Amino acid sequence: MGPRAAPGRPGSSGGGGCGGGARTPAPAGPSREARTGPRKVASASAAASTLSEPPRRTQESRTRTRAPSLSTLPMEKPAASTEPQGPRPALGRESVQVPDDQDFRSFRSECEAEVGWNLTYSKAGVSVWVQAVEMDRTLHKIKCRMECGDVPAETLYDVLHDIEYRKKWDSNVIETFDIARLTVNADVGYYSWRCPKPLKNRDVITLRSWLPMGADYIIMNYSVKHPKYPPRKDLVRAVSIQTGYLIQSTGPKSCVITYLAQVDPKGSLPKWVVNKSSQFLAPKAMKKMYKACIKYPEWKQKHQPHFKPWLHPEQSPLPSLALSELSVQHADSLENIDESAVTESREERAGGAGGEGSDDDTSLT
Repeated sequence: MGPRAAPGRPGSSGGGGCGGGARTPAPAGPSREARTGPRKVASASAAASTLSEPPRRTQESRTRTRAPSLSTLPMEKPAASTEPQGPRPALGRESVQVPDDQDFRSFRSECEAEVGWNLTYSKAGVSVWVQAVEMDRTLHKIKCRMECGDVPAETLYDVLHDIEYRKKWDSNVIETFDIARLTVNADVGYYSWRCPKPLKNRDVITLRSWLPMGADYIIMNYSVKHPKYPPRKDLVRAVSIQTGYLIQSTGPKSCVITYLAQVDPKGSLPKWVVNKSSQFLAPKAMKKMYKACIKYPEWKQKHQPHFKPWLHPEQSPLPSLALSELSVQHADSLENIDESAVTESREERAGGAGGEGSDDDTSLT
């Protein structure tokens, strides 16, 4: 599972496949920023002190993406490690904070760490690691890495952000939408996704932040509470401790992407789910993302080629929101669902991807 890193939030249409289209304003032509290149943010600290002023909206805008695209993946539980720790645990915070430079550096270190991780899959340029189970915890942790020989880092970054394109290739999402902007490189949004049948589907509210770092990029998120979006009765509210992507350029037309997620799914998952996520769901999701990246440049030329609010914050249609409106989502305040005895459905055993959908990519045109 991987919420808006996303995810991070990966995401998809404002209404997912359940109705309600995304509202994305189409600029009349390329803006000055679009002609001269994206607005550069030197650091997370600089971004946090800068706020663009897009047109005000009276309702939450349902546009753009959440960075968790591997959102159906339940993850293994983390073990204690002497390696450098990841970003400050969201659940250890007493108040909501936009990630700073230290958070981005430590997230990168965790993505690159090797000690404490167990390799469970390695084939055709895709690798998956999990961390050993701690019996007294319900946290799950997974790391996926993929080599993209024909995809520039900036293209993969655009694909993870572009919500309209995500509707074409990500079949995991149920519903996703952005709620409000916090800074030029941080927002808060909603993401719900399909879990392997017959498990209950999950959702999250997350604070997402992103930062270009030279030729590399990071997108990451953690769970927060928003007063207008309490837990729903038809979904299990999960908690993203820290989820995100590290995209590293390896050449003008190549890159490596690492997806790292530490999530509390709010329930005890059966062993077959954990095994399936690392052996099947994660590799398939990464390969699906790669196919989407190959077709993205041609698709984008036909669909608002100059609209990229993740690069040009002045294009963002989101209303502003003060951090004081949000609070930290503590896992112990949510209900746990025991699904440890749930057996795999016949459809799943026959090869279903638990929401991954068909490999057919004819819609990416």
